[in-house]
Amino acid sequence: MKAIVTAMIASLHAMPDKDSELVDEVLYGMTVEIIRDVNEDWVSIQTAYRYEGYCQKADLLQEEALASTWQQDAQYVVCQSFADVLQQPRIQSTKLLTLVRGSSIRVMSDEAVPEEWSAVQLVSGQIGYVRTKWLQPKITAHSLSEQQFRENVVDTALSYLTAPYRWGGKSPLGIDCSGLCSMAYMLNGVYIYRDARIVEGFPIVNIEQARMQKGDLIYFPGHIALYMGDDLYVHSSLGGNEVTINSLDAKHPLYRQDLATTILAVGTLYNSQKTS
Repeated sequence: MKAIVTAMIASLHAMPDKDSELVDEVLYGMTVEIIRDVNEDWVSIQTAYRYEGYCQKADLLQEEALASTWQQDAQYVVCQSFADVLQQPRIQSTKLLTLVRGSSIRVMSDEAVPEEWSAVQLVSGQIGYVRTKWLQPKITAHSLSEQQFRENVVDTALSYLTAPYRWGGKSPLGIDCSGLCSMAYMLNGVYIYRDARIVEGFPIVNIEQARMQKGDLIYFPGHIALYMGDDLYVHSSLGGNEVTINSLDAKHPLYRQDLATTILAVGTLYNSQKTS
């Protein structure tokens, strides 16, 4: 059975227990697959990017037909760090809920709404209003050239700069290393593996480091970063406590020797790339 996330952020745990490890976060409007019913409070789920864990039922709407329709109709995502959904298209209006970057929403046609506002439909069916510039249509990877995709992925990752580190996190409220990279790719139409390794069946393939280009992924022991070009990479650093930029160049002031000397692999979406 499919379900829709109705919480701003639904926590995905290693066990059906709020005190167990946070392994992922699923954002408002995302659809998931219910694997099994655990008890009156918990279900086992699989995300659209094939990651599994335990989620509280209170954070989901379990309606198969609605979930399928929502998946087709919710073609916009929040591109601002946070966006309030208001009852009326004016800043003084009452807040219905707050959404974070990456949340899915349905935009409704309403000519009576001022241009700077968009009418949106929530999972509940309720209509609210969000500033238009805080929303963007969902991107499909095939709609972008390789160069545009690479640029977009870096820009998306950089939009999380200074977000605090959170183990298992995937939002501007807190994000971990693989959460940052997976969201940078997801918001540009590509699902990669959620954790810090290359896994068969996902679109990232291993290449030589000499062939690394902007937007490719750098894998370290238990860590992952996104390459920006010019020997720079952006990552959510447990040691640095936030999303930050570092360098592979030993002469650069942002050099991290512990990472630069322990690269395990480089992954790319474009396995046909040539050595420059």
